[in-house]
Amino acid sequence: MLPLCTKEAENLDIILACDGAASVGQIGHQVAVELTNSNEGARMCCITAIAAESKPHVGIAQRARKLIVINGCANRCVSKVLERLGIPYDYEIVIAKEGVNKVPTLDFDMDDVKRIAKKIAKEALRL
Repeated sequence: MLPLCTKEAENLDIILACDGAASVGQIGHQVAVELTNSNEGARMCCITAIAAESKPHVGIAQRARKLIVINGCANRCVSKVLERLGIPYDYEIVIAKEGVNKVPTLDFDMDDVKRIAKKIAKEALRL
C-alpha cells in the first residue's frame, strides 16, 4: 500500500516525472515507478494534476519533504510546470542528458531505467 500523499507529503520525497510520448518520457515514468516501489519514503505524484492546478496536488508539491523532478528531454516540461507555479524543487534530472536518445517510440531499455533510478536514489533520495 502506497502512502497517501495528500496526508503525508511533509514526510515524503515526492517524485514528479515526464510521461511523454517518446522513449525518454516512458523511461522517466518507469524510473518514478521503480523509485516509488523501492524507497519507502518516496512517492510519485501526478504532474498533470499539478499542471491543471488541482489544489490537492499543488499542495502536495508545496509540502513535500523533497521534490524530485524527472524530465524526459530538453523541453523540461515538469520543471517548467513547477516554475510557472512558483514551486521550488530540490533535484532535477533530464533523461536525454543521461546517454539516452529521444526517439518517437514508447519502447525503452530497462537497463536505462535501472541505471537512472540508481543515480537518482544515490543523489537525491533519503534512504
